[in-house]
Amino acid sequence: MKLVKHLANLGYGSRKEVAWMFREGRVTDADGEVLYQDDPLDHDNVRVDGEPLDPPQGLLLMLHKPAGYTCSTKDKGRIVYDLLPPRFRLRDPVLSTVGRLDRETTGLLLMTDDGQLLHRIVSPKSKLAKVYEADLAEDLRGDEAQLFASGTLMLESETTPLLPAQMEVLGPRRARVVLHEGRYHQVRRMFAAVGNNVVALHRPRIGGLALGDLAEGQWRQLGQDDLDVLFNGSQA
Repeated sequence: MKLVKHLANLGYGSRKEVAWMFREGRVTDADGEVLYQDDPLDHDNVRVDGEPLDPPQGLLLMLHKPAGYTCSTKDKGRIVYDLLPPRFRLRDPVLSTVGRLDRETTGLLLMTDDGQLLHRIVSPKSKLAKVYEADLAEDLRGDEAQLFASGTLMLESETTPLLPAQMEVLGPRRARVVLHEGRYHQVRRMFAAVGNNVVALHRPRIGGLALGDLAEGQWRQLGQDDLDVLFNGSQA
């Protein structure tokens, strides 16, 4: 692939705009030598305005999503892409969220431009557990864990019962729920089905991958070791 197309795919501009960057001498190697459009592609050695290139195609990242952001590119309010370098919205292939968290839910959100990886993560065959911590409006009544684990709980307006889910009591009005599917607003609707309301919801883990010390609003690129943890780490 030519350098000009590679930079355009990474969101640095249209091919015409990137071509002008080369003409202006803004694209160099790590030693500061000016590069040209037809020079060999060596991603790690390329600099734009003296800065290393954004992560290459095949990017997988984790974001600690704050409340108030939507997983959309079209919402008029704050969106998760506002927390990333602006060029990330222009990447080709598109950088997509792996599933969604609703506007007020915080926690671990995965994003990738690798379509095959995205489908592998969301596929039911992967059986990746999604862990949520919920603060509730009312005290737990005591039978929620049994109902969630029964495999018979029905959500309003649906005709298929939920898969069994695990629930751990963390306090009178606080619980940890582990899901193995991803229906729309599932945790909120599960507690609504047993007469309670979620007032705050946080996802700290998917599969074996946890947020760790990643601060709210921050992101980091994931590598093969992280993928191994995601798919092979503890999922309980």
